[in-house]
Amino acid sequence: MREIVVISGKGGTGKTTVSASFAHLAENKVICDLDVDAPDLHILLDPDIRETFAFISGHKAVIRQEACKQCGTCAKLCAFHAVSRQNDRYVVDPLRCEGCGVCAHLCPAEAVDLVEEHCGDRYLSETRFGPMVHALLFPGQENSGKLVSLLKAEARALARERGLDTILCDGSPGVGCPVIASLSGANLAVGVVEPTPSGRHDFLRAADLCRHFRIPLAVIINKADLNVREADAIAEECEKRGDVLLGRLPFDPVVTQAMVARKALTEFDNPVGNKLRDMWSVLQKLNVRR
Repeated sequence: MREIVVISGKGGTGKTTVSASFAHLAENKVICDLDVDAPDLHILLDPDIRETFAFISGHKAVIRQEACKQCGTCAKLCAFHAVSRQNDRYVVDPLRCEGCGVCAHLCPAEAVDLVEEHCGDRYLSETRFGPMVHALLFPGQENSGKLVSLLKAEARALARERGLDTILCDGSPGVGCPVIASLSGANLAVGVVEPTPSGRHDFLRAADLCRHFRIPLAVIINKADLNVREADAIAEECEKRGDVLLGRLPFDPVVTQAMVARKALTEFDNPVGNKLRDMWSVLQKLNVRR
């Protein structure tokens, strides 16, 4: 089974646009949106949600008022200032609580419970391009890396169940925990980069992450004609590092038109979509580890 993850050093590089086009072109695949904090692949693919699962992760402290002796120990011990006295009783602010459990373990009256938290939802859907697994964390929630790992496990199980040989993932931007979880077990990463100094800097951090985990990297320079000098510098970095340069995409209003129409660029004839078709053909021929 082959796992391809589309990544970027920063947000807004065109990663999801590329992912949607590759999802259209790929055969026998499961589509996986691993950007669980701010997913948007569903906007282009318009999934029909078949199953919804609650993502339960972490804990929040809750004070049982009938058992509380109003001693204030929990408020004194909380390092996050999540416990305060309101209307002559102690209460926990769920936005401040980190679920560390100090209050629950050290409450003299044992009046504090640690309750598992519903942090978001994950979905199993069908799209016009095939099955899709995706998720959405609720605002301010953490453990996105754990949720990404759950999605990848579900995608692998679904691929085995249906006899599919490719998992195509739209990864998270950056180099944090969700990206590390996205790259886990991948055969190939596709990096989408913008030709700006900050874009090149952030891309190189993502490239170093791929190198650390020994994952081959193929690179697409998006909007390359807006800054040819930076695009050339990125191409030189790819050659120096031994990464595959899939090619350069031009800046073209057709990308916005496709977004408004909620279509992948490869679903209709246009210069950018045709270049993406060529890149996918090259990608198919790359000799990557399995």
